[in-house]
Amino acid sequence: MYLRRFRRKARRLRQIARFHTSLSHLPILFANSFPKSGTHLLIQVLDGMSRIGPAVDSGMPAIVTYQGNTGQERTEEEILGDLQRLLPGDIAYGHLHATPNVTDLLCREQFATYFIIRDPRDVVVSHVHYVTDIEPQHIYHDYYSQILKSLDERLRTSIVGIPGERKFPQEKIETNDIERNFAFPLPNIYQRFEPYTGWLERHEVLLLHFEDFITKRDKTIDRVLTHAMEHGFTPACDKESGIKTLSMGIEPSKSPTFRSGKVGGWREVFTDEHKQLFKDITGDLLIQLGYEQNSDW
Repeated sequence: MYLRRFRRKARRLRQIARFHTSLSHLPILFANSFPKSGTHLLIQVLDGMSRIGPAVDSGMPAIVTYQGNTGQERTEEEILGDLQRLLPGDIAYGHLHATPNVTDLLCREQFATYFIIRDPRDVVVSHVHYVTDIEPQHIYHDYYSQILKSLDERLRTSIVGIPGERKFPQEKIETNDIERNFAFPLPNIYQRFEPYTGWLERHEVLLLHFEDFITKRDKTIDRVLTHAMEHGFTPACDKESGIKTLSMGIEPSKSPTFRSGKVGGWREVFTDEHKQLFKDITGDLLIQLGYEQNSDW
């Protein structure tokens, strides 16, 4: 803990010396997201702010609503405590529901808050591969990798969720950890996204789409930089040079959770049954998020 604090202080002092300015007037740059929606891509852009102006990596882990390795929900007091430990000029990120107190804090002037989303159909595909192949410590890794036997089964599960208190077949796997983990249900894709929809209504928060970083990168990065500047961040270069520097910092393959970063990859794996199941579960969510005009897709 002491070493982490020392390193954080050293980073801040380096930025003060480099840009000849105090950090006290600067905004906290906070990237919020629905999981598997391009979080690390956005963080790479925000981290680039430290190369063009007095912004600093907070060094804090993701501030989350649910613990990834247990599935247990964290208290609002814990979440607010994490957010309140952030300092002016810090760059941080998390996966936070739009609860009243969290929303109130992240919409204050001292925060330049971003919320990135991705087509929920691609989120489903990404979730399957992340839980199955990338994160062995995930609460449902054993279930996805050992109980579910096909991509079809895994896609269905990531769409419809897993009910709580369900037990694993004992003839297949017998471990106390899996029994314990399964006590926490996996909500369906709509239920997982719904607690985040409040962020869509807050004009103080810049809404970003993962796909825009792929198809219109410079324009989207311009929006990211403009939002920071509107909250008090002052780059030490002209805006065009800043956008170029931030764009060059995007390297998806350096993300620990990177797999393909495809736009519309769901079309390659969704069957007609998956499509109908998704429609039944999510209703007009895709229309609400701007990914479809109607349900005829």
